[in-house]
Amino acid sequence: MILFGDYHTHTIYSKHNHGKGTVLQNATVAAEKGLKQIAITDHGFNHSFFAVKRKELPQVREDILNAKEITGVEILLGVEANLISTSGEVDLKEADYDDLDIILMGFHKCVKTPTLKDFLALQAVNMLSSPYRASEQRIARNTTAFLKALDKYPIDVITHLNFGCPTDTLAVAKLAKQKGTLIELNGKRINFTDDELLTMASEGVKFIINSDAHEPASVGECNNAINLIYRLNLPTNLVVNLDKMPTFQKKRG
Repeated sequence: MILFGDYHTHTIYSKHNHGKGTVLQNATVAAEKGLKQIAITDHGFNHSFFAVKRKELPQVREDILNAKEITGVEILLGVEANLISTSGEVDLKEADYDDLDIILMGFHKCVKTPTLKDFLALQAVNMLSSPYRASEQRIARNTTAFLKALDKYPIDVITHLNFGCPTDTLAVAKLAKQKGTLIELNGKRINFTDDELLTMASEGVKFIINSDAHEPASVGECNNAINLIYRLNLPTNLVVNLDKMPTFQKKRG
């Protein structure tokens, strides 16, 4: 198995030292490890501490062009957007789409929500409640939020599904398949069971392996996900960035 590209990496544009390296440093490590393509996907605009700013995107694009020229690695400009409401709102505007090559989306803590009700129902409940014994009501509310987001936005990848926000995994994955959205096999953490993963595979859900690197040395480090694929004998044709270049919804032309 050869990893073609890593499509979830962070840089210093994820603020307060959350991302450790520059675009060029990420691309340099990618080239050293034989990756052909990466995406720069810093934290979405509503994160209270780590967000990339919209006004910085032109500079990120310039950094990408420079890094590509130096390293030869193809680099996509993206964002790891945040789920911000129970009605499925994400911290993206339609005007943002033209600035981005790829859109990732996941749940994160410490995100600004549209209303206090959303903060209490999405942020507070998931931050303060047990990650191991989620109530049916909480799971249903989280699942509905993800399903509505998939209906509203051209999301390419759902990142670290169930991390900090438990859902009905299979319901989210089935709609993701319908919408052409990929389920991430995260290099750091996978928060669904073997049975859930095998059921998703039996349904023909498509996956993408990503590092979620927050420092250059971690770019391309996806052994957690690759070992899982070996262990479960997951069909590699369902993993879009193994031995081939993936295509994304956002690259519509």
